Amino acid sequence: MPTVEVFRELRASQASAVIALVEAVTAAIGHRPLSDQHWLDLTRGGRGEVDAVLVTDGGDLLGYCPISRGNDTWTIEVVVEPSLEATAALEIVDRLVAAALARVGELGGGQVHWWVFEPDDATVSLAERHGMRAGRTLHQMRAPLPLPLTMREPVGVRPFRIGEDEPDWLTVNNAAFADHPEQGGWTLDTVRQREAEDWFEPEGFLLHHRDGRLAAFCWTKIHRAERPVLGEIYVIAVHPDFHGLGLGKAMTVAGLASIAARGITHGMLYVDRGNAAAFDMYLHLGFTIHRTDRAFVGDITGAAT
Repeated sequence: MPTVEVFRELRASQASAVIALVEAVTAAIGHRPLSDQHWLDLTRGGRGEVDAVLVTDGGDLLGYCPISRGNDTWTIEVVVEPSLEATAALEIVDRLVAAALARVGELGGGQVHWWVFEPDDATVSLAERHGMRAGRTLHQMRAPLPLPLTMREPVGVRPFRIGEDEPDWLTVNNAAFADHPEQGGWTLDTVRQREAEDWFEPEGFLLHHRDGRLAAFCWTKIHRAERPVLGEIYVIAVHPDFHGLGLGKAMTVAGLASIAARGITHGMLYVDRGNAAAFDMYLHLGFTIHRTDRAFVGDITGAAT
């Protein structure tokens, strides 16, 4: 019978086993089954406030679920041994989610977002059994690069300067994503973690200033291990004070031009389906849906004291 355990902090051997599991799943499905933040929490210590659920059987790691808190919500993700038969895998998912939700209750409760890559009917049913409802839908979209000349909209930008631009960027990011459960509430440490990653390229992190202030940015990321190599619009935002000026589209186009200038011929981004204006703009720029992910949301009551 598999054993389910919750850990406040993973030992080095446990973390190594989890990393190996994530890498095995990545090889099996073609993309990493963890978000950037949960991956950094695992490999670099991240925010230092992450619990983890492990399911093991006879010393073999069968499943992993990180539990992290950010911007007043909890986020969980599930990674399961890819060689398991479908019914056995779903049972492991069920155990991981149940333990994670129980742990959130022990830690005071609150709203939980469970992100699932391309959920199937069995996963939807499992989420419902745990009292979780369908929440945000996130499309990964792709487009050929470079964009046609007729779509290009010149806008004044400059590259991000490490050690100089972090405070202004945090102001814009946290204002633009004030209510966002993952992108909001970033700190200087969060930015420093990204700067330490081997994919970080300041020349692909574009800033637009207006009236002496940072008004908008487009941060790109090249996925060189992907086939084909993908250039991602990683984070893009306009400060609320500068809405209505067309900067969202202009910065998107500038970011895609930056990606194409580095020899990348496939652009990629994620968009919340609830953001109809952005979704329509990306369609106009030639993007099509490649895959769809979903967050299931539950409200967990804190344990009685």
